[in-house]
Amino acid sequence: MTVNDWKDGEKIIGACMNCADFRNLEHTVGDLDDAGIDLYHLDIMDGTFVPNIALGPQDVQAITSLTSKVCDVHLMVQDASKYLEMFINLGAQIVHVHSENDSQITRTLQHIRDLGAKAGLAVSPCTSFETIKESLNVADYVLVMRVNPGFAGQSELPFVDKKIEKLVEAKDYYGYKILVDGAVSAESVRNLWAKGVDGFCLGNAGLFGKDKSFKEIVQDLRAL
Repeated sequence: MTVNDWKDGEKIIGACMNCADFRNLEHTVGDLDDAGIDLYHLDIMDGTFVPNIALGPQDVQAITSLTSKVCDVHLMVQDASKYLEMFINLGAQIVHVHSENDSQITRTLQHIRDLGAKAGLAVSPCTSFETIKESLNVADYVLVMRVNPGFAGQSELPFVDKKIEKLVEAKDYYGYKILVDGAVSAESVRNLWAKGVDGFCLGNAGLFGKDKSFKEIVQDLRAL
């Protein structure tokens, strides 16, 4: 499956795999596949750009080998441009990079495209719409963070929703899709889908560690 198989107007439901149970990864991925997950969202953290360390190349390789669904990587690392080819070769179809530490972000986004993947612009809560406006010309996806990058389990920052509204207003002009990441609950999906967001990366707030099965949760989310 590729991103080209996603139909316009349908919710993109993603699983944030840094929240998953890795003790039996094959079983976890199998259950998520059966549930109808569209996207495996893989957070790469280096302990420098963000104050945490998470998922590396071996984890990406393991997950991409277990599923035919779309996998993306979110590079929360210094010098992200150095690692584009490696993660794309490991099977990432979308690569999200941050502008906050890249003075040549449009070049990086174009390089992702040149390598055959979709270019994702990751936007931290502190980054304004006006700051990233020109970069939207070379973005296929905009990943909007509703929490500060680095840790799962944070509370949402409500002021980010105003930026989401601006991005929704501009998305047809620039031609990108909007994904939302961080503190995404079922209620968030309901509200943001109504505003025009295209996809959702769900972790502890909306998918993992719940009383319902993955399949029940995904069915409920699609029905919202």
